[in-house]
Amino acid sequence: MSELAGTRVLLGVTGGIAAYKAALLARLLVGAGASVDPVLSRGAEHFIGAATFEGLTGRKVRGEVWEDVASGTHVELGRSAEVAIVYPATAHVLAKLANGLADDLLTTTLLASRCPLVLAPAMHTEMWEHAATRANVATLRKRGASILGPDDGPLMGGDTGPGRLVDPEDVLAHLVELLPGTRDLAGRTVVVTAGGTREPIDPVRFLGNRSSGKMGFAVAAAAARRGADVHLVAGPASLPTPPGVTRYDVGTTLEMHRVVLDLAARADVVVKAAAVADFRPAAVSTSKLKKAAGVPVVELEPNPDILLDLVERRGGAATPMMVGFAAETDDVEAEGRAKLERKGADLLVVNDVSGSDAGFEVDTNRVVILARDGARVDVPLASKAEVAGRILDEVVARL
Repeated sequence: MSELAGTRVLLGVTGGIAAYKAALLARLLVGAGASVDPVLSRGAEHFIGAATFEGLTGRKVRGEVWEDVASGTHVELGRSAEVAIVYPATAHVLAKLANGLADDLLTTTLLASRCPLVLAPAMHTEMWEHAATRANVATLRKRGASILGPDDGPLMGGDTGPGRLVDPEDVLAHLVELLPGTRDLAGRTVVVTAGGTREPIDPVRFLGNRSSGKMGFAVAAAAARRGADVHLVAGPASLPTPPGVTRYDVGTTLEMHRVVLDLAARADVVVKAAAVADFRPAAVSTSKLKKAAGVPVVELEPNPDILLDLVERRGGAATPMMVGFAAETDDVEAEGRAKLERKGADLLVVNDVSGSDAGFEVDTNRVVILARDGARVDVPLASKAEVAGRILDEVVARL
């Protein structure tokens, strides 16, 4: 098998009786082609030894923040991971993660990571059903974590009920769905735009928007995992460059327009996830505008429409495939369908940003993917990594 070929997996193991199953999961992940970095909590070491994981993964097991401090182990592991799994996830670690506590290497690393997080709870039924645990799980789900299980079955001490750790095979199947490893974009060049743009008014002020760039970065990361040569054109964003991605930082819409049109000439797919400014000040003051001078009048002029210009340059050609994004607050699908026709894109990803759990500045999204052929795909609330995978599924199906 090679479903997860080349995928960097952070495997966190915590102190539950089911920790022995983590060794079986490590073996499955390696067999699927993943590179696995095991991190054991202090509690986990009471149930299973580091030597087991080192033998199965061929990589050093990490356990303490104080090991190799100079190299910043937690930051290194967090940045390099493409997906993090905690298997099993005890009630204690769920509580720490929900509240941002970082008192050991595992929780510190997870707090420093920006990759998809998969949690597989395992505990006694009374602990799982406690209101505090339920609230912690709800918080983690809202932040975009995937919660697998627990199953209903035999527990420690002869008890039976919900709280049993899901099987390793179920976790592997979830990861294959979450992080497609089929390399179905190998040999393809994908250009992705992400983040907002900043249109200067004077040396210290600008027009902008709330885009964090998380959705575009998730698409770039997913395309790279699927084997594409990915070029990410990013507006101002404090996000790390995904592994295997070439990044171009820009500030204004005009700068993004220039870079994207140049890259698109050699692309198979262009994904326009950036929330660019539609307008810019007609004149930029070279000095800071003073409050004492009164309320300034800022005259605006339109920015170029990058997606429309790309479609027009393509003419009647089939490539590059054009994927646009639309953030709407009212009549979401109707507005999206109208924009799809107006822009001439092949696919349009429409997300409703009227709520607080999807769209700007959060780790989750809910979208409708509209196609020129009339097809539509609903993606309910999910992590942006999962949404990125669904978008690329539609791209691959049409390539």
